[in-house]
Amino acid sequence: MSISGLITALATPFKADGALDPEGWQRLLAQQLKGGVQGVVVAGSTGEASTLSDDEYDGLLRSAVAAFAGKVPVLAGTGLSGTARTIALTKRAAANGATHALVVTPPYVRPTQEGLRQHYLAVAEQGGLPVVLYNVPGRTGCDLLPETVAALATHPNIVGIKEAVGDTTRLKALLELRSSSFTILSGDDGSAARSMLSGADGLISVGSNVLPGAYRTMCDLARAGQHAPAEAWDARLQPYHDFCGVESNPIPVKALLQRLGIGHGLRLPLLPLSAPHHAHADHLAADVDALEELSSR
Repeated sequence: MSISGLITALATPFKADGALDPEGWQRLLAQQLKGGVQGVVVAGSTGEASTLSDDEYDGLLRSAVAAFAGKVPVLAGTGLSGTARTIALTKRAAANGATHALVVTPPYVRPTQEGLRQHYLAVAEQGGLPVVLYNVPGRTGCDLLPETVAALATHPNIVGIKEAVGDTTRLKALLELRSSSFTILSGDDGSAARSMLSGADGLISVGSNVLPGAYRTMCDLARAGQHAPAEAWDARLQPYHDFCGVESNPIPVKALLQRLGIGHGLRLPLLPLSAPHHAHADHLAADVDALEELSSR
C-alpha cells in the first residue's frame, strides 16, 4: 500500500482508572473511517506507546487492522532506543498485521549520523516491514539529517519519512529525495499545508484524531495545489494546530477527545490538561461537529 494523504497518529483511549478503553478505541477507529483518513498509526508517541504492555500493543494493532480491513495502511510505531529491540518489535508488528513500521530515531541515546544509517538499514533488512523513517529531534535528542536520509532513501524497504522539523530549508532538501518509491510526509500539523503545497505527499497528524474530515479536506486541497482553498482550511484549523501544542502531545488532543466522549485521560508520567487551558478546550470541542459537517460538503 502506498502511504500518502491524511494519516492519523492515533491516541490510545484509557478509562478513568488507567485501563485501556476498548469501546473508546472502537469509536475512535469508526470516526477515522467515517472521516476518510488514508492511513493510521497505532502506538506511536501520540498513542503513548511507552506506557503500553506487550499484550495491549498487540491487541490495539490487531483491532485496528481488523477495523480498516485492508482499506488503508496501518502503520505501527516500532522505534526504540536499541536496534535489536526495534527489529524485534517490528517483527511483532508484522505478525499482528501492520502494513508499515514507523521507526522514530532512537530516543535518548543520541547516535551519530552513521549510527542512524546503520540502525535503519538493519531494521529495513531484518524487521519484515516497509520502514517509514521518523524524525522528531525535539523529542528524541537527535536529528536525522537530509544527507543521511539521502543515503537511506534508495533502499527498497525504506519507503518514506515523517519529518517533524517544519522549516522550509529542511523541506526543500527532503523534497529533492521524493520519488515514486520514497514518500515525504509532514509530521507537523501547523506547517503541513505549506509543505503539501510545496510537494510533500501527506501529513501524519495529531489533530485529525478529533477532526479527520476537516484535516482530510485540507490535505486534499493542498495536495491538489489549490492554494487559496487549502490556506483557508489551514486557517480554520489553526486554533487546533496551536492547541495541540499548548502542552506535551498527546495531553491536549486527549483533552479534546475526552470532551467528545472518547477516553478519560493519560498514563503517568503524563497528566491531564492543566486547568488554565480547560476553557479553551471546551470552546474548540464545541466547534468540532460544525467543522466536520462543513468539510463533508
